[in-house]
Amino acid sequence: MKLIAIDMDGTLVNNNTTINEENVEAIKKAQKAGIHVVVATGRSFEEAVNPIEEAGLNLPIIAINGAQFRNKEGEIKNSITLSKETYYKVDELLNHYSMYYELYTNKGTYSNDLEMAIDIIVDIIKSANPEVTDSHAHKLADYRVKNGRIHYVEDYHDIVKDPEVEIYKLLSFSRNEKNRTDAMNDFLTFNDLAVSRSAEANLEITHRDAQKGIAVKNYADQLGIPMKEVMAIGDNYNDVSMFELAGISVAMGNAEEDIKRLCSFTTKTNDESGVAHAIHTFMRKIEVSK
Repeated sequence: MKLIAIDMDGTLVNNNTTINEENVEAIKKAQKAGIHVVVATGRSFEEAVNPIEEAGLNLPIIAINGAQFRNKEGEIKNSITLSKETYYKVDELLNHYSMYYELYTNKGTYSNDLEMAIDIIVDIIKSANPEVTDSHAHKLADYRVKNGRIHYVEDYHDIVKDPEVEIYKLLSFSRNEKNRTDAMNDFLTFNDLAVSRSAEANLEITHRDAQKGIAVKNYADQLGIPMKEVMAIGDNYNDVSMFELAGISVAMGNAEEDIKRLCSFTTKTNDESGVAHAIHTFMRKIEVSK
């Protein structure tokens, strides 16, 4: 185990969306032992970096499901964008299925309906942490909107028409299961799209090369580390591309059963510092094998 890739929501962060001290200590122990650690998240860099820095960690970040890679200094080293031609087709389909979406760009994250912006993050929080109360999930989601991490815009096309804007991801949301399924089936006909989900009622739409697994492999290649020596830890379907490529795949205790069946090991829940438990478990195995 020479590289550990860790998801954030439902994995590295707890039910209060902060990082448990046990996880912090385990990551630092791994780093001290010469093991590289990278965060791989569906969040934008701006939303991901705060809890990481507040925990006293300094980590490279694969953001927006692999659409962007930033080094420890926060510098963009790679980005993978959707063409604007593809964006307009996706926009048309989402509108056809009456699906709300947020627009992730190099200029920030945008919403044309802030009430729906709160609903989408509540869905992510509740999917990752089913025991969290609705009121607490809404409090956390409300903070996300009010702290400026998401910007209101009346018409997304006003943003997209700017020639300097790069499109990274569309995070769509609908509680209508048929609409989500039909939209997913339509998106699967696009040759240049990857579609996954990080919660019950959303779809995450990126370029086909903007996937966590591809980004983790690219980083491992840069470090000269074979994927059989990579551990991936996550809890949801946007982590599957990591699980499929990593030599050690770890599902969180709070993950769905389908995710657990895909993985070689299941750790404790995110609120029980499951990341730390996984790191300690496999570091002990390394020590024993020596």
